[in-house]
Amino acid sequence: MKGPHIADRRTLSRRTFLRGAGVAMALPLLESMAPVFARARQPETPRRMFAVCNNLGLLPDRFFPKNSGRNYELSPYLAELEAYRDDFTILSGVSHPGVDGSHSSDVSFLTCAPHPGGGGFRNSISIDQFIAGKIGHLTRFPSLSLGVNASLGRRSLSWTDAGVLIPCENRASSVYRKLFLQGSKEEIERQVRKLQLGESIMDTLAQESKALTRRLNSTDRDRLDQYTTAVREAEQRLAMARAWERKPKPTAPVGMPSDPSNRNAFMQMTRLMYQMAQLAFQTDSTRCITLLLDGNNSPAIKIAGTKITDGYHNLSHHGMNPEKLAQLDAIDRAQMKLFGELIRGLKGIEETDGNLLKNTVVMYGSNFGDANKHTTTNMPVLIAGGRLKHGQHLAFDRTNNYPLPNLFISMMQSMGLRTEKFATSTGPMQGLHPA
Repeated sequence: MKGPHIADRRTLSRRTFLRGAGVAMALPLLESMAPVFARARQPETPRRMFAVCNNLGLLPDRFFPKNSGRNYELSPYLAELEAYRDDFTILSGVSHPGVDGSHSSDVSFLTCAPHPGGGGFRNSISIDQFIAGKIGHLTRFPSLSLGVNASLGRRSLSWTDAGVLIPCENRASSVYRKLFLQGSKEEIERQVRKLQLGESIMDTLAQESKALTRRLNSTDRDRLDQYTTAVREAEQRLAMARAWERKPKPTAPVGMPSDPSNRNAFMQMTRLMYQMAQLAFQTDSTRCITLLLDGNNSPAIKIAGTKITDGYHNLSHHGMNPEKLAQLDAIDRAQMKLFGELIRGLKGIEETDGNLLKNTVVMYGSNFGDANKHTTTNMPVLIAGGRLKHGQHLAFDRTNNYPLPNLFISMMQSMGLRTEKFATSTGPMQGLHPA
């Protein structure tokens, strides 16, 4: 089977005609007629998005400030970020409408799909994939899905339009290889042939499933539609990958990282993933990254100066035990310090228009408002960077929560995307304005 040429899939020829009623009319010059790489050359500084979820949350009384507005007093955890106070905004009283499901709720963190723990649940597209669908063609990788101790094939923040999980990459060295290591000419050609074969297989599957649809009942047609949608998405990703395969990769600013050998090095792995995200943005290899910090799948992690005696998940069910609370406090503070390092790193890289932080909207939060009680309301959320006015605590009703999906609208608009609706959003986030 012979795969179609990339121009047939991603571009249109000026010789393409609209035919009907015996009349042939040439199409005008359209954006889709330009090659992928020609469209990628844009003069303005790239806008980016980085979303991080810690799926065991933070101790609420030590994260949320007691007062709101711009003159709020820093909470114990936010004191770790004092140097960057004007670079981030704290949100309280926010949640995803209808999202419950206890530990299952992390799969809806970036999709907002309701009732993830219910029978027959089908996820929807995550914000990173929604954005990648609009600007993913501008970079070698439309998006990157990263994880720290993420349960492979079971946990991820990234989901396709068909509700299919995109697996996390847990090893920083693998991310580095993907970003910077170029194969030999023979290896590249071999990879191109594999991609071509993959596209041909996808073509065949799509055609056969289309023929099969006519013989199915409505329920099976819905199931098959989900499958064919996933096939089409995979086909598009294959075509995009083939277009970039022969384009040289950027030069790595630093050497390859060394992956920790034990899952208890949670903080070290988090630091490495933050560094990989920064490198990916710095080299414009992608503009959408997600990172799942999977505490559920982490053992007793290492924290300098504190002896951690139990697994992260067991500690989250502290039951107000002082010893467990002290260990969780050490873990949470370490996470805040690492986030401060991320802000410092992004802010320290100058670009044509500002710096990397100014041009990257960064979201840090959790699907749990309180992991001890398994509540999915009043989620702890911190939004940094981007072209937004910061230095404030936006406090919404902690009983009748404000829809967090509205933040996603503001994030996308800060990236220059004309988007008015995503999932259960009702509009842009109140109080969060462009800088």
